[in-house]
Amino acid sequence: MIKEIISAISSGKKFLITAHVRLDGDALGSELALYLMLQGLGKEAVVYNEDATPEHYRFLPAAESIVHDVENIEKYDVCFILDCSELDRLGKISANVARVENLINIDHHISNSGFSKLKLLDAHASSTGELLYRLMRKMHVKMTQDICTNLYAAILTDTGGFRYSNTRQDTLWAAGDLVEGGANPQWISENIYESDPPAKLRLLSRVMETLTLDMETKTASLVVTWQHLQDTGATMEQTDGFVDIPRSVKGIDIAILYTQMGEEQYKLSLRSKGGVNVEKIARKFGGGGHVNAAACRIDGHIDEVKSRVLEAIRES
Repeated sequence: MIKEIISAISSGKKFLITAHVRLDGDALGSELALYLMLQGLGKEAVVYNEDATPEHYRFLPAAESIVHDVENIEKYDVCFILDCSELDRLGKISANVARVENLINIDHHISNSGFSKLKLLDAHASSTGELLYRLMRKMHVKMTQDICTNLYAAILTDTGGFRYSNTRQDTLWAAGDLVEGGANPQWISENIYESDPPAKLRLLSRVMETLTLDMETKTASLVVTWQHLQDTGATMEQTDGFVDIPRSVKGIDIAILYTQMGEEQYKLSLRSKGGVNVEKIARKFGGGGHVNAAACRIDGHIDEVKSRVLEAIRES
């Protein structure tokens, strides 16, 4: 289907680029790389996101061009939906996007529903950034330093700094090629992983008090509440990376971050080691994702939610 996607790019003039709510490095890096590629081809392109760009990704080339309001969506020839397995994960714009004549979905989630006619899907790819790298190489476009920086950031973050099981030979070849094209690994890593504001450390200190270890199921968890955010002056985006802390505990196979989203509603970020499939667990609660990284939402008091999740883990 790459040929059909290339044809749509060639014939299109106006492009809308968007991704899922609660932006991560893969979504943002992929959007911005595609935006720069289309501009280089002389196309008109707009990147729209419902959410603001997290502070530690604002250094990415062209990040300042992202808009958070878009009108007359029907005027776009093509809409690229990146790193998104379901159309409704775009947020409030999803119904309008569905009316664009040509939708192109580029994604690597195992739970992708195949909602668009044109798509580039590969659940074995490390990231949407890696899929875009393949597309650009197939198109023989000029891979500028800014494009390489954005794609490297996308791959870096979705592989956990090249630590996760989705880091394959092709992934490392792509990363190496992007470095050759001008991506600076140290500079990119410092901006993403070593530029936390004091509020994030204050939040982490409070959240670590909620650490729970269940050695029967080899599960560890943390909880982030509204009260934690209010007391520390931190924001929701500053919980990024917290789920990896319990995952690092020896003897633990599954890590969960419970983040309060409503009075009695929690978003669960699940991570696992080896072949432990957390996507199956998330799917039981209407979520999805990857084998080693998934998410879902559950209503209820936190104690009830935790109990239901541990029971699902025991049954899996």
